[in-house]
Amino acid sequence: MADIYSREKRSELMSKVRSANTKPERIVRKTLHALGFRFRINRKDLPGKPDIVLPKYKTVIMVHGCFWHQHKNCPKSKMPATNEEFWKLKLTGNVERDKRNIRELKKLQWRVLIIWECEVKNGSYIKKLDSFFE
Repeated sequence: MADIYSREKRSELMSKVRSANTKPERIVRKTLHALGFRFRINRKDLPGKPDIVLPKYKTVIMVHGCFWHQHKNCPKSKMPATNEEFWKLKLTGNVERDKRNIRELKKLQWRVLIIWECEVKNGSYIKKLDSFFE
């Protein structure tokens, strides 16, 4: 299936995709703050520059986009039909990097919580946060 956009238009659209301070991240941060948690964001001294770092709890929270981090069994994680080889390399690379960063964080004795974009949209991330911090 051919892309509905020209190569230039697709490039322009993709250049606007954010890697930090995304809407799902902002929603999770707002919730954490309302619950009384204090945190840092994107600490460069930790593997993978985690989205949210709670030093008091030695916990990091990564808010992953379902497509970019290939959330299993999520409709948003569908592989694009065009330029398949590029996307397969890109997305599997993201997943491998995530695994490596999580392994490194755990070696440093950090607790890691992954919150998916679809969980933020449907509100189930709140229950996930509650059970993680019990």
